[in-house]
Amino acid sequence: MCPVPTANSHRPGRLILVVEDDPLILEFLCEILQEEGFRVEPQTSADAASEYLEAHAPEVALLLTDITMPGTLNGADLANLVGDRWPDKPVMVMSGYETPQTSGVRHPVAFIKKPWAIGQLLDCVAVAFQSKGPRLLH
Repeated sequence: MCPVPTANSHRPGRLILVVEDDPLILEFLCEILQEEGFRVEPQTSADAASEYLEAHAPEVALLLTDITMPGTLNGADLANLVGDRWPDKPVMVMSGYETPQTSGVRHPVAFIKKPWAIGQLLDCVAVAFQSKGPRLLH
């Protein structure tokens, strides 16, 4: 799980690309992040998120994705795409079933296990934003 972030790690106004196939979880994630001052771009699949990134990658400050999703790409594939194409962009993955290692993520990412508490989620987001370079956080 993610460690506790240091002071001043929260940077409101930054855009988080949130990828989750469960509409209720997606809505909940977006509400939590918006209440903290982040802008969000919700996507219901890694395929749709990949298309969004192709057009808007410079605007996206953080990718937050579930690992297990239907479609051509899953969250691990999306994390690898971001790591390959935009290596300085922080990535945070979540799953109740897999870990970054078991799902095939090849790049350092922040990881949070489902189910999570709101405070844990926000701490992990803050740590992901702080981190440049290796970001493997459990």
